[in-house]
Amino acid sequence: MTSARFVADDLVDFARAALMASGLPGHFAGDVARVLVEGDLMGHSTHGLALLPAYLSALEAGGMAREGSFEVLKDKDATALWDGHFLPGPWLISQGFALGIERARRLGTFTLSIRRSHHTASLAAYLKPVTDAGLIGIVSVSDPTERCVAPAGGKGPLHSTNPIAFGLPTEDRPILVDISTSSTTNGMVKRLAGTGERFAHDWLVSAEGVAGGDPQVRFTDPPGAILPLGGLDNGHKGFGLGILTEALTHGLSGQGRVLEPRGWQANVFLQVLDPEFFSGADVLRRELSYFAESAHAVPAIDPARPVRLPGERGLALRERQLREGVALSTLITDALVPWADKHGLHLKGLGA
Repeated sequence: MTSARFVADDLVDFARAALMASGLPGHFAGDVARVLVEGDLMGHSTHGLALLPAYLSALEAGGMAREGSFEVLKDKDATALWDGHFLPGPWLISQGFALGIERARRLGTFTLSIRRSHHTASLAAYLKPVTDAGLIGIVSVSDPTERCVAPAGGKGPLHSTNPIAFGLPTEDRPILVDISTSSTTNGMVKRLAGTGERFAHDWLVSAEGVAGGDPQVRFTDPPGAILPLGGLDNGHKGFGLGILTEALTHGLSGQGRVLEPRGWQANVFLQVLDPEFFSGADVLRRELSYFAESAHAVPAIDPARPVRLPGERGLALRERQLREGVALSTLITDALVPWADKHGLHLKGLGA
């Protein structure tokens, strides 16, 4: 798959301009553009600018709200519940973490539930500002309208991919974890289905109950499903984490599957913890740094692939792409060209 490189700031400017041309005000568009490009910087290519065409279509169709603000339904100082009114997820979560940092510094912890957000993009993209502040950040999302992941032992879809992400500060680079509780993501299923490729592992199950790597099983009638994290043998682990996400997102927000909502959306759980209210920030950083050093010291199965901590590769890639340019595959850039043409936008290298 061929790719081209772009200056990160140019990509942010392009995405912001495209969003604004589709009717999204600048204060929303800036956060959305920044979060999408941050996803690409860290290598989450299915959750970066690959999402921009779908976001632009949602804006023009009215599925993503263009105006207004979140509604505060409850605020008990250390906890809050918002209604996002289908505003862009990147703006809502950025607002939530900004408030969370302030509240956690004052109270030790802050937990926010957001109902009816629009799509949220890459969860890893939100964590570095929290860890840079010396705090722990946790975020999880789920779409109450989406069913694509089978329960352990099942052959039909039950819930969405239900990602969980968290960031932990150390004395060096933070530890950043961003995982789906499923074996793979919807974005990757659609990408491989579009290119005619297969997964290297048995990450899906057909409607007949046969596990395999063919993404096309998701589009049969009746549909197959993505297997939970752990696959056929240990899928109870991913299923358990998926249930936790269902509780934290739909259960706490009050906008869950039982209401049978419609339209592209997400319910969000986020939490910020200040270690100063517990053992202390220095103690936490020292402990996690020792753990990281110990992990690196474990002999690798393959000496060419030493043990690494979650987030190390993504942060190293981010630093490199900030210097050398962000690599976007032609699958992504080809989908951006019609929007650039439609709105008269220019991005050096796009469409060349």
